[in-house]
Amino acid sequence: MALNVLGGELETCGTDPLTGFYRNGCCDTGGEDAGVHTVCARVTAEFLDFSREQGNDLTTPNPRFGFPGLVPGDRWCLCASRWAEALREGVAPPVVLEATHARTLEWVDLDDLRAHAARR
Repeated sequence: MALNVLGGELETCGTDPLTGFYRNGCCDTGGEDAGVHTVCARVTAEFLDFSREQGNDLTTPNPRFGFPGLVPGDRWCLCASRWAEALREGVAPPVVLEATHARTLEWVDLDDLRAHAARR
């Protein structure tokens, strides 16, 4: 059983669009997940612009990988390092703590995550 950053069972992040490195709706991770897609975030326009500027366009669909493209408000499993980078730049999107994998704490402090907690 995977744990979230609060120490409880990892909850589903999003199914529409279907997220997660394993495309199972959860921000679960494993050895194959080099990007560590563990932060369940509700993406914002500001974050999507920032991500595109960093070379990772999350708004353009890529059917080859089953990726529909994101719009503000979508819940998506982000790379822990990218969320930390966005935090430093002041554009970190809100986080769903119960659906954010505990491994995220290797990159981000729990207090920072709590300060950006999404309203449910």
